[in-house]
Amino acid sequence: MVSKTEESQLQQLENQVENGGGGAWEYLSLVRKLKLRRSDKVLKHGLTLLNDSKQRSALGADEWTLYEQVAIAALDCQSLDVAKDCIKVLQKKFQDSKRVGRLEAMLLEAKGSWAEAEKAYSSLLEDNPLDQVISMRRVAMAKARGDILGAIDWLNKYLEIFMADHDAWRELAEIYVSLQMYKQAAFCYEELILCQPMIPLHHLAYADVLYTIGGLENLQTAKKYYASTIELTGGKNIRALFGLCLCSSAIGQVTKGRNSEDKEISGLAAAALEKDYKKNSPDKASVLGSTLKALKLN
Repeated sequence: MVSKTEESQLQQLENQVENGGGGAWEYLSLVRKLKLRRSDKVLKHGLTLLNDSKQRSALGADEWTLYEQVAIAALDCQSLDVAKDCIKVLQKKFQDSKRVGRLEAMLLEAKGSWAEAEKAYSSLLEDNPLDQVISMRRVAMAKARGDILGAIDWLNKYLEIFMADHDAWRELAEIYVSLQMYKQAAFCYEELILCQPMIPLHHLAYADVLYTIGGLENLQTAKKYYASTIELTGGKNIRALFGLCLCSSAIGQVTKGRNSEDKEISGLAAAALEKDYKKNSPDKASVLGSTLKALKLN
């Protein structure tokens, strides 16, 4: 995750480079360090450096890193001729390199040569089964082909090896939600909460899934995770406040209003919502009031 300081530094460098103030290599290095793509900017400023022989030679061994970075950016931007040229230079310098082989496979993928790309990725994984980038490229390729079930299969196989990859768990959860496979999505969010318990969005997404599944036990658990989201965000997450009210209303319907604790909590959430709407969206406060009244929270 990029910090505010890093984001500010990146933006400052980007503005400087865009306005002709120099620092292109420093900008490209920071983009790479933060594991960002910014593909259009990388392609533009990276090519400027590569096309200037004096600046390119001044990079020393970093010249090859720049060729790789520009090649990936070109693939993202569908500038396949540029990518091909960069890869050719790297092939000449690093013959039989698996890293360059990965770029070759990515070029095949970008061209839509799915069978050839799959063959190339399979060959590379035979040599190095722990290559995370190639494993995730197979996921991306399956999604690009519209093979969502294939993407799920590859992600599950990937997570059997790389269980600590939070982005992969989140991607798998989102795919499951899109297919209305809510129980499977709930499992993914449970893993994310175990790994990153202080990130409110995981709690919120888990609560949403449990609320959607329904049933008294799921609703009660969803209410707890909406509450934890509210706590982690200092009471400022409107979606979680609404979620808590919805859960309390649904639980009340199931229990016939016998749970006084739910009424108390939902009352606090409703009051927080009304306060926020009066301050930030006064024109919609009456609509909120009607909505909360329809939930029969009192």
